[in-house]
Amino acid sequence: MAGESFAAERKQIAGLSPEFSSSTGAVIEVRSKKEEVERRVSAGGERVTSMNSYTLEPIGLIRSTVKGREDAPRQGPEGAPDAWLEIEPRFAEALLGMKVGHELIVITWLHQAKRDVLRGHPRNDESRPLTGVFYTRSPARPNPLGLHPVTVREIDGTRIRIGPIEAFDGTPVVDIKSASTRADQ
Repeated sequence: MAGESFAAERKQIAGLSPEFSSSTGAVIEVRSKKEEVERRVSAGGERVTSMNSYTLEPIGLIRSTVKGREDAPRQGPEGAPDAWLEIEPRFAEALLGMKVGHELIVITWLHQAKRDVLRGHPRNDESRPLTGVFYTRSPARPNPLGLHPVTVREIDGTRIRIGPIEAFDGTPVVDIKSASTRADQ
């Protein structure tokens, strides 16, 4: 059942590439073009070849009572609820060793975030100095990855209750990492 809802939901996620295949799943385009992009460097006008494109494939979705910006605290510790992370069944083996109480970093694709913002006032507070997005935690940025430190509360097959997490319901999850170096030992 969770696998069926996951497959249906990933077709509807805003911001995903229109490229979709039932055998490979939804694909998030990190760059809008697959070919190399040339640009001019303003200092000196030299030609520089930019990076290639990369794709990310969601491994799961967040299921939360947070439905949109109006419901969401700015950060998890600021009153965010627990949520369910539904992992696509083909990634079930990747959960081996995970236990209740483990601390994780959940990496999401903030699919509703603006991607053309390069600077802003931290926390939208105009009394704070204008700052480049690479020095903020703003979701609005060229590649809107969300980093969420969470604790595992419950595991039910390929569903993991985690919290606190401020991600919206339906947010794609692109990776999960242990927050502890003990997992490497």
